[in-house]
Amino acid sequence: MSTSFYHLLADFLVLLHFTFVLFVLFGGLLILIWRWMIWLHLPAAGWGALIEFTGWICPLTPLEHWLRETGGGPGYQSGFIEYYILPLLYPAGLTGQFQVILGLLVLLLNCGVYLLVFRRRRQSMQRA
Repeated sequence: MSTSFYHLLADFLVLLHFTFVLFVLFGGLLILIWRWMIWLHLPAAGWGALIEFTGWICPLTPLEHWLRETGGGPGYQSGFIEYYILPLLYPAGLTGQFQVILGLLVLLLNCGVYLLVFRRRRQSMQRA
């Protein structure tokens, strides 16, 4: 395979990874439209929070590193959040304490969304 193919795959993986992060943060809103989405979002949000609380690296990150290096490009030593997301939000590096804050943000945001969903559902059941 050509090196540009590996770069293309790595770029696609970054897009997929970023989409997953957005789904973890905001996917609960999809439950307002499709209730079945809860079965996809709850495990995703749990995984996202677990990664942040424990400081683990998502398996997609080493795969992206491997694709970039196999394609002859430079890899990077940090995780996906530190390399792609945080530079968009904060100029400083990610600390363990900040990772816990991100994990709490995931939980709080999604708890708020689920509370809204369950309140709406209960109100619609009371009207019926």
